[in-house]
Amino acid sequence: MSPRLQIIIAIVTAAAFFYIGDKVRTRVIELKYALVWFLLALVLFIMDLAPTLLERAADLLGVTLPINMLTLLGFGFVLIILYSFTIVLTNENRRTKRLTQEIALLNKRIGQLENALEEAGIEVEKPVSETADPRPGHKIKV
Repeated sequence: MSPRLQIIIAIVTAAAFFYIGDKVRTRVIELKYALVWFLLALVLFIMDLAPTLLERAADLLGVTLPINMLTLLGFGFVLIILYSFTIVLTNENRRTKRLTQEIALLNKRIGQLENALEEAGIEVEKPVSETADPRPGHKIKV
């Protein structure tokens, strides 16, 4: 690898590292999701500073060419990222299901309380969201 290419890769990797760090600082990305990207930037930076590491790793694992080793590493990082996103997505689906169930129970309880108030002769004011839609006969479901 030529020194010019090493310098370009080091600059791009450092810029990516600081860009991700800025996104974590401004809370666009949470740190736990950015750690994989930080790890990738660190590995790229190390491989850029010591290009013989890629050749040694390829020899150690029996990979014929260092570029094939790089492809294998890239594929491994993609799998790690996909796995971490799968975990996040699963947790968010569980959380959404739980919140939906809690909202349904709260709506049922509100309906029961409104019915009890109406039976006691107390007028219950309907929510604004049900009457705010200008289309006749249409109610917004909250």
